Amino acid sequence: MKKRDYLTGFELSAAQTLELIEEALVQKKETAQGKLRPALAGKNFALIFEKHSTRTRVSFEAGLTQLGASTIFLAPNDTQIARGETPADSARVLSEYVDGIVVRTYAHARVEEIAANASVPVINGLTDLHHPCQALADFLTMREHYGTLDGLKLAYLGDGNNVLHSLLIVGALVGVDVSAACPEGYRPDSGILEQARVSAQESSARIHVTEDAAEACAGAHAVYTDVWASMGQEDENERRQKALAPYQVNEEVFRAAHEDAVFMHCLPAHRGEEVTADVIDGPRSVVFTQAGNRLHAQKILLQILAGGNDGA
Repeated sequence: MKKRDYLTGFELSAAQTLELIEEALVQKKETAQGKLRPALAGKNFALIFEKHSTRTRVSFEAGLTQLGASTIFLAPNDTQIARGETPADSARVLSEYVDGIVVRTYAHARVEEIAANASVPVINGLTDLHHPCQALADFLTMREHYGTLDGLKLAYLGDGNNVLHSLLIVGALVGVDVSAACPEGYRPDSGILEQARVSAQESSARIHVTEDAAEACAGAHAVYTDVWASMGQEDENERRQKALAPYQVNEEVFRAAHEDAVFMHCLPAHRGEEVTADVIDGPRSVVFTQAGNRLHAQKILLQILAGGNDGA
């Protein structure tokens, strides 16, 4: 079987992505009942994490354990990459020992180099450009909450970052409208935006970017935001605070959204900045269900990539 990776979201077809979400719901119920499928029993996975992590690391380690696999966590100073070995050489070496590699790093080119040289599946656990596993959990959460993805709209407010890029891509694949409100200078990457729009033509999803928060939120079933300064952008914090302040998610924002709209955030959150405490801690919030769904979405992804299951 040809080696498969998951770096941007486009590596799975629309049908495969939708099937992944449905299967994740099934296995989530089974897991709650204590029924575990050891689909990856006897396999080993390396986790190369060059950025801090709570949700990504724990969800992958827990998910692989539930699937019967073992994990080897490699922090920034644990590998020879820190001493100058190329990611390409490290990828070739690790491929001799493990059955898959999860990478959480800065430049997207780094995970692409590892994937190009590894002979085992490589999964993007986050780069500065993409966060596809998060988006899988996000649309799983919407599917679980509303019972369907048909006719749904997600509004994103704030920085046009890696999280938004993945929401655009996966949203286009699964047929959910994605409308983003970002200030000038903080819009999503134009190339990724165009790719999402092309993909959305097949699913009939609508992709829209504006500077008007109320316009983006009009009729939305989910209102989503992320921190204004991601890891590595701390020196830009003051400038970002000023530019993004009008895009804070608060109760007023929901006046334009659907009456049953939920609040979503990939976490960690900064209360009082990108979202008010009354929203993230209120009845609209599904952020902890969303975080929990990382586990279930990734378990199915791992089985598709490393378990020999081609999906739909």
